[in-house]
Amino acid sequence: MLDALIIISFILAGAGIGFYSTELLPGSVVQQVTNLDGLRWVVSGFMAFIGGIVGLAVQTAYHRLEHNIREMPLEVLLTRAVGLVGGLLVVNLMLGPVFLLPIPKDFAFIKPLIAILGSVMFAVLGVALADTHGRAFLRLIGPNTLETLLVAEGTLKPAAPKILDTSCIIDGRIAGLLETGFVEGQILVPQFVLQELQQVADSANDQKRGRGRRGLDILNDMKANFSDRIVIHPADYEEPIPVDAKLVRLASEINGSLLTNDFNLAKVATVQRVPVLNVNDLARSVRLTFLPGDSLELKILKEGKEPNQGVGYLEDGTMVVVEEGIDYIGTQMDVEVTSSLQTSAGRMIFARPHSVSVK
Repeated sequence: MLDALIIISFILAGAGIGFYSTELLPGSVVQQVTNLDGLRWVVSGFMAFIGGIVGLAVQTAYHRLEHNIREMPLEVLLTRAVGLVGGLLVVNLMLGPVFLLPIPKDFAFIKPLIAILGSVMFAVLGVALADTHGRAFLRLIGPNTLETLLVAEGTLKPAAPKILDTSCIIDGRIAGLLETGFVEGQILVPQFVLQELQQVADSANDQKRGRGRRGLDILNDMKANFSDRIVIHPADYEEPIPVDAKLVRLASEINGSLLTNDFNLAKVATVQRVPVLNVNDLARSVRLTFLPGDSLELKILKEGKEPNQGVGYLEDGTMVVVEEGIDYIGTQMDVEVTSSLQTSAGRMIFARPHSVSVK
């Protein structure tokens, strides 16, 4: 209904302009035959008809332009607008001295002609430059300007906030992940997690107290190094529910992801459809994969379960069982991988002596 009214409005406006346009043409044939009213009405009606067709064409062009603008990405629209304005500003600065030049009256039409041609040329040039270097221009304005625009128009999804639990803070590996840049978005530390961390640090048990103080030190370091990303979230719940339940509830309410290394908490969160980032899963995923025939440098530390077996460990804690390695306990040696086995307890690598070098 609204589109039909707009079309009719354009047609009527064009017809009205066409009808009265004959009054604006002094010296025309119609003005010379003003005594022939019939002829004047015929010409006015014809001009109204032409004006209505022009109005319909203008409305069609306007509708097409509006559709193209709606479909245009936000960053393209912004950069083209800036390029258009910049081009017009440049041409106006350049035309200033031209308008001051003395030009004979017979050639007075040259000034507006130059103004029109210059404006069109520099406007097109500004839009073309915006299409070519628009993204670089947006990044020059601000490093995150382009990403912000893409998020605003829905092209990119904003990074969900990450909620830290107590075990993940004490573990400490999250600090390394932040430094490498693999974790994006805001890192939230709920107030109730901070309280739990303080309770652990005040525990009478020496081991728990040490872990709690380590967690507080890690949190303070992250706050100092990533002050713009680490946020102490004030959320808390009056209901007497466990901290794990509060974490899952908060993540669900703010559409955040839970960052933890607690296996049980991760399972509970997954059941409740809360996204979980498990640091232990990440560590397992990035472990080196050893294929049969690869060489390892390993120190045999103890005897294996089977006869003549020796056991050593890689830096990440992976156990390596060396056949015929019992005679090399306490020795640093080169071994050759024969196979690997993934169990519920972790990954095991089987190898055999390759060469021996005491170090």
